[in-house]
Amino acid sequence: MEPILSVKNLHTWFYMEEGVVKAVNDVSFDLYEDEVVGIVGETGSGKSVTVKSIMRLIHKPGKIVSGEIIYRGRGKEEDILKLSRDEMSKIRGKEISMIFQDPLTSLNPLYTIGDQLTETIVRHQDVDRKTAWEIGIEMLRKVQIPEPEKRMFAYPFEFSGGMRQRAIIAIALSCNPKVLIADEPTTALDVTIQAQILELMKELQKEFRTGLLFITHDLGVIASMADRIIVMYGSRQMEIASAEDIFYKPFHPYTHMLLRAIPRLDKKQDKLEAIPGQPPRMIDVPNVCPFAPRCPRRLDKCSKELPELTEIEPGHFVRCFNPVLDKKESEAMKNE
Repeated sequence: MEPILSVKNLHTWFYMEEGVVKAVNDVSFDLYEDEVVGIVGETGSGKSVTVKSIMRLIHKPGKIVSGEIIYRGRGKEEDILKLSRDEMSKIRGKEISMIFQDPLTSLNPLYTIGDQLTETIVRHQDVDRKTAWEIGIEMLRKVQIPEPEKRMFAYPFEFSGGMRQRAIIAIALSCNPKVLIADEPTTALDVTIQAQILELMKELQKEFRTGLLFITHDLGVIASMADRIIVMYGSRQMEIASAEDIFYKPFHPYTHMLLRAIPRLDKKQDKLEAIPGQPPRMIDVPNVCPFAPRCPRRLDKCSKELPELTEIEPGHFVRCFNPVLDKKESEAMKNE
């Protein structure tokens, strides 16, 4: 079975007066139909730039320097980066849709929810406005917005934050995309609404058989969503594995430290355990391990060389010269 989307050796840089910000460096992964891949990491790790590169939403001073993004959703293999602007506009919104972090800024305040839904449907499907309006009502019903016929006439400011995010999901799924990208879709919502939105997205992703890329800095959120997880740091992938392996058998020291920063019910904690130090400054970064200055397991060569992303176990990749492979040591690190 071939993946619906393949990202290969993606490099996206920003050319600033101070120097070159290498926001994404050599990122590669596959996404399969009906699969959820989570991308996690601290702010500035390159998560959002990666998915915006897939959507071709990188603008000056940013530039996709090299790489391939192969999409197989239209019965043929296409490199998204080689498509013309018109060809890409036919894919964006129809074949590949995106849910952004802030629902309020994602919706046009001057148009009703119905107008914005039907505009998307008419643009990408061969239907008239009346049919699109009926499809829009059905989509609002699917995302569990009450009185959808009435709500089609409402403006974004008349919706709560949770309802606005549901409307965004309805718009993103209205053309039955093959790939759905969610960039921190629950960050602006309270915990109760977060749980509802996550459960809704899981249900709809299965119903529409959509490949889902879910971006977050919150490992607790991704635990209930992802089949596989990519851990990013300093513009690079540090670990890729199944969700089960990331949570119960992580190899990279950074992943261990991320997990230790999550609140736990089985352990009394007076305060959360922060990772010491600061993320790297991404201007003209040297070609070495970006986590080395903060890593408790660093070796001399970690500050001199960049480790390769290596498959240590089937499907489990790690970029580290000194990974945590011993089971007892791993348990000790998790329980410290």
